[in-house]
Amino acid sequence: MADLHPFLLAPEFHERIWGTRDLRPIYTRIVGDNPIGEAWLTGEKCKVASGPLKGETLETLCKRFGAALTGNKAKPADRFPLLAKFLFPHEKLSVQVHPDDARAQAIGQPWGKTECWYVASAEPGAQVMLGFKAGVTKQEFEQAIHEKRAEHLLNAVPVQTGDMIYVDAGTVHAICPGAVIIETQQNSDTTYRLYDYGRPRELHVEAGLASTKEKTHAGKVKVSRNGNHDVLIASPSFCVERYSLKSPLKMSAEERGASVQVLVSEKGTGVLHHAGIEPIAFTPGEAVVVPAECDEFEVQPQWECELLRMNLPAHAVPEPTTTLL
Repeated sequence: MADLHPFLLAPEFHERIWGTRDLRPIYTRIVGDNPIGEAWLTGEKCKVASGPLKGETLETLCKRFGAALTGNKAKPADRFPLLAKFLFPHEKLSVQVHPDDARAQAIGQPWGKTECWYVASAEPGAQVMLGFKAGVTKQEFEQAIHEKRAEHLLNAVPVQTGDMIYVDAGTVHAICPGAVIIETQQNSDTTYRLYDYGRPRELHVEAGLASTKEKTHAGKVKVSRNGNHDVLIASPSFCVERYSLKSPLKMSAEERGASVQVLVSEKGTGVLHHAGIEPIAFTPGEAVVVPAECDEFEVQPQWECELLRMNLPAHAVPEPTTTLL
């Protein structure tokens, strides 16, 4: 479509009790009066910040353009398939779990919530909690919830800058303070809170345990090199690549029309060039959306730019190989 080109999205900030008002180094400005836990880069209410579509929400554009924007691998095509966000944990997040596609569809959602966490920065000792320790059953975990010791039955996984963590649906998990996370996930906000360290928030133990799997594919993913970039993860739900740009790079989709592409700067400023539009400059904490029907484009770094690219796989991809310890 002639009027559908790459566009910049403005982030949407979400307050969380476990967040912080200091969002450096991603954002230098103070946002609101309360702690911010998440910056949603491709939320459905995020607004276009460039070009002739400026001011439109992502949700509206998906309904208008369908697969021309989201790609033929997005089912349904009128809903944006991926949610990219920055997480700023200042305290432990609750222990939670998300349903898989089958369970989500049973309650009227289009898909479940498999996610991955790229560690943009980590302080010494930073960790996440991921999956049951060997031999732990759901029944034992439920008892531990009531006895207020549930976190001790999960694997504590140390993380460092540059790590990629895979969290497939059904994995009990929690994020701890000390790291800034770039999360890529199926676009679902269905979360069951199983345990919250005594904080006075609602728990969803019955629904959460019904969605919990004792064994999953979750863990650290081994990053691989593919030509001029790193493949951080390839999975059935999404692919995430990392580019370290010091000179302009021409980019295109694996298969035109298959999937929308999301570009996020981790460090530095990039400028996207595409025929028919003004160049789009983007900084850390912003996302550029490249519609599925767009052809080749170029990203030019301003000095240097660490760039993540997220998309749906064009062809069937197995679960990634991971390690927990």
